[in-house]
Amino acid sequence: MTGSQGSSKTQSQDSSAADSSEPEHSPAAVEWAHRRLQKKRRFRSNLVTGVVINCFFVAAWPFSGTQYFWPGWSLGVCCVLLLLDAWQTFTYGPITDKEISNECSDMETGSHINIKP
Repeated sequence: MTGSQGSSKTQSQDSSAADSSEPEHSPAAVEWAHRRLQKKRRFRSNLVTGVVINCFFVAAWPFSGTQYFWPGWSLGVCCVLLLLDAWQTFTYGPITDKEISNECSDMETGSHINIKP
């Protein structure tokens, strides 16, 4: 009796351990998630850097002796670059099999070439 109780206890422990473990992900999905996390981390770093530099410029502006708000150029360029970085970081998803199939079909038919005679 102890032998059957021990084996049933082991089976229940194995099934509960399998239920609580994380699901397996494909290597491609893990690689894509890793790259996406790196992009998000880089974006946050760029955002903080831009804010710090532009705060320094705005704080230095009153001491420059000019009435012209020259830090506006830095603010504008920084905002445009951060918007482009955010767009690339947060809008693109993984490439799907359908997209790959469509691209291969376009290449085979020559419709990927947009040169008109």
